[in-house]
Amino acid sequence: MAFYQKLLELFQSIHNSERFLDVFPELEAQILQLFSAERITIYQRSYHSQDIYSRFKTGSELTEIRVPIGPQSIAGFVALSKKSVLIKDAYDEQELQQIHPKLNFARQFDQKSGFRTKSVLAVPITEQNVLLGVIQLINAKNSAAFSQEDSDKATQLAQLLGQKFRYELGATRGPFDYLQHRNLISASQLQQLNLPTQDFATQVNKILSDYKVSKEQLGLSLEAFYQVSFIGFEPEKYQLHALNAKLNRSYLLKNHLVILEDQTGKVVIVLTNPNHADTLMEVERATGLLSYDIYVALPDDIDHYIKGQQEDNLTELGDLLNEADDDLTLETLQQEDEGISEETPVVVKLVNRVLMDAQRLNASDIHIESGKGKSSCRVRLRVDGECRELIQIPPAFMPPVVSRIKIMARLDIAEKRLPQDGKFSVKLASKVIEVRVATLPTVFGEGVVMRILASGEALPFDKLQLSPRNYQMMSQMIKHPHGVLLVVGPTGSGKTTTLHAILGRLNTTDKKIWTAEDPVEITQPGLQQVQMNNKSGLTFAVALRAFLRADPDIILIGEMRDKETAHAGIEASLTGHLVLSTLHTNSAPETITRLIDIGIDPINFADACIGILAQRLVRTLCGKCKEAYQPGQIELDYLQRHYGLAFAPELELKTPLTLYRAKGCPACEQTGYKGRVGVHELLPITSKVRQLIYHKASIEQIQQQAIGDGMRTLVQDGILKVLSGMTDFKQLQAISVFED
Repeated sequence: MAFYQKLLELFQSIHNSERFLDVFPELEAQILQLFSAERITIYQRSYHSQDIYSRFKTGSELTEIRVPIGPQSIAGFVALSKKSVLIKDAYDEQELQQIHPKLNFARQFDQKSGFRTKSVLAVPITEQNVLLGVIQLINAKNSAAFSQEDSDKATQLAQLLGQKFRYELGATRGPFDYLQHRNLISASQLQQLNLPTQDFATQVNKILSDYKVSKEQLGLSLEAFYQVSFIGFEPEKYQLHALNAKLNRSYLLKNHLVILEDQTGKVVIVLTNPNHADTLMEVERATGLLSYDIYVALPDDIDHYIKGQQEDNLTELGDLLNEADDDLTLETLQQEDEGISEETPVVVKLVNRVLMDAQRLNASDIHIESGKGKSSCRVRLRVDGECRELIQIPPAFMPPVVSRIKIMARLDIAEKRLPQDGKFSVKLASKVIEVRVATLPTVFGEGVVMRILASGEALPFDKLQLSPRNYQMMSQMIKHPHGVLLVVGPTGSGKTTTLHAILGRLNTTDKKIWTAEDPVEITQPGLQQVQMNNKSGLTFAVALRAFLRADPDIILIGEMRDKETAHAGIEASLTGHLVLSTLHTNSAPETITRLIDIGIDPINFADACIGILAQRLVRTLCGKCKEAYQPGQIELDYLQRHYGLAFAPELELKTPLTLYRAKGCPACEQTGYKGRVGVHELLPITSKVRQLIYHKASIEQIQQQAIGDGMRTLVQDGILKVLSGMTDFKQLQAISVFED
């Protein structure tokens, strides 16, 4: 009776206070005395976040404790399971694992505070079965551990706090009460919705169809009740996670549950009823998933994620990909590995999914990599020049996935010891894309790289983002009736894009233009474009000799990859043709010495070459979220030093100087960057540079002379683009390190 009398007094004090935070310091000693405990921590749920944090606690060593809702901690486990726990010794790992195999006690809090945790009693704070917080009592004073009676008493205290927390967090008593509070439905309509005969799907249909409430308002109502975020069907933002494959499809549909990931890779579990703690724990056990957020959604939207996103996209591919048997799950197949083949419907779905995600994210390459032993296999995408992980797939599925891709690319599925190359075309979102495939044997199995070939219109010459100096010089160079113009740089640096932009400027009715490319990625009307086929003997050198008999004015050779092709290109320029080509070198001056080293006559090359454009691609800042700031003295010195003190006046630096840096927003998938821009180094072949080539001068000598003749290096051009706000200091440093 004494306990209940004190509990009633606590309740009155809590009820009369405006906020529990205001009254807790006064009640803390009473609560500790009531339970004969040394310390107490009261966690409150973070709205729109899958964690709890300490709003009220004993001790001042730590300002705040924030733990995820999950079995990684005692309070987190209680929040997830909504069940009380009694622990005799928090340091006894065996006792913890009897409660949950992954339960752990965060000893670092004791280590930081110097306090020694022994026994623990933790109970959930709920209202209408909605989690609002956790009470955690530490170290029973009068005995070795807390008793079941203590747990029952703490549960009653939690019930009182649940009512207070519900009010403070703005939680409603029912999932649709918010609609009545906003006068969107009447009291009688709410009463009708709450009849026991109405299931959730029927309730939702009534609200949307009969009561004419918007989906957004219904979402706000569910958020207010469940205290988690609401999402609709947003396939452009959320994609099915690979872990859905570890759950039976009928289980997902029956429980109105799906696992999604957003564009940043964050994992979310979406349910119509986030109160189902047992369901969440089943998902954790089946998938091994520990870190995730919980969202609430409508039944139809969850069904669309599960069914529509897979089935509709398969239909969109037409005859290329087979229809899928939706009753077949990865869980079934893993039990019968011999049933997995390249034609298994789920394998077809998986390959389809990867291709669609790559197109959606504007990826240039897809990397499918085998794992060691029974480790998962990774699928990574290269987006804006950087690799990011898309999904992980079970190791049993790697061989059939590789075989599926080989079949699409018309490769030999039986040959697994040698590399193979091929390609295929596929229609995605009403657009045909071409994919080049390379398979390679590794120590852990075959790996696959798929390059999504660029398609569409050529970039206009004016959109190359050349500096004014380079734009003027290049415009003069391409007016030459004959000669060699080279665009150089590593693979993926945009050389083909630049060449086609130049051809777009030169492509007039009075010019005959032939191109030899491998592969033909960008097409332009008016060009005669030839696809190389090395297997049949159609190489760059063969094509170039054939072009000379076809009365060309301008010739584009995809790459001067050997002495024969380079020699033929130079000879073609000397006989009155303008020849454009590429080379894999790091800088413009290095290109000259490279060609001479492979046996090209320096005199012929010096007479033929007009100019050499070296380039790189750097990531551009997202225009919607880039953040302005004032650079420090270190950055200013860096910019002036790398541009060169002799040329510093060209920068026209203003005081104070404003630069920009990446921040992150939904438009750029929280990366801070969107797209890429070229940085250029244009070397004009002047009479002085020509004399140096005649005498086989060093790279340093050629570079110094070229700079004196007007060339600006890649780093210098990068500095100009940093100052213009296109890119940031971080991207510039990557170029600087490379150049140094």
